[in-house]
Amino acid sequence: MSTPYLEFLSTELGPGLVAGLWTSLVVIGPSVLLGALIGLTVGVLRVYGPVPVRFVANGYVSLFRGTPLVVQVFFWYFALPFIKIGGVSIVLDPIPAAIVSFALCSGAYQSEYIRGGLNSIKRGQIRAAMALGMTTRQAVTSVVLPQAFRRALPGCGNEIVYLIKYSSLASLITVNELTGTATTIAKNSWRNIEVFCTLGVFYLFLVTVATGLLRLLEDWLSVPGFERPKS
Repeated sequence: MSTPYLEFLSTELGPGLVAGLWTSLVVIGPSVLLGALIGLTVGVLRVYGPVPVRFVANGYVSLFRGTPLVVQVFFWYFALPFIKIGGVSIVLDPIPAAIVSFALCSGAYQSEYIRGGLNSIKRGQIRAAMALGMTTRQAVTSVVLPQAFRRALPGCGNEIVYLIKYSSLASLITVNELTGTATTIAKNSWRNIEVFCTLGVFYLFLVTVATGLLRLLEDWLSVPGFERPKS
């Protein structure tokens, strides 16, 4: 006879998922930061970079948006060691391979939001800033980019929420994060319903916290008179 759910949760399932949660955060945290940095940089280069740079940046975005994330994860972990540079193979451990996969994929999507935000700002603002003595770079970084970032933030935040959920793919390359840990517990206990329903609650908690923090960031960056409507 199986133990009651609460006892199972307190003795086995809960501690296991909490350990998996910390591993998930180790993967998600750097992926979010690197993805945002890549997205911001690539988005700016796609709008204001020289033609060859724009071509490379657009190629990067097409590649990582056009291939399944699971294929990218498998490439960085399973295929990369077979590519030799100067006779040396590059081997990534599971967690770094997952972070590289998620950051590059997330950055490609976030660059689209940044590009859209930049294109929504009228070019006359750059000319006005240059008339005040700013260089083109100063006009972009000090005048255009802050406005574009505020407009792109909801889309970038949505991509961060997606990243939290598809971080579960790290379990496919032996990372014992939330999903990997839950799968192991389910195989050992044969209590699939309890395990995966509880796993869903953990992901719902992560997404809810991330959504709340992103809303706070939106409010903090809002400009008086241009705030989002209060629901």
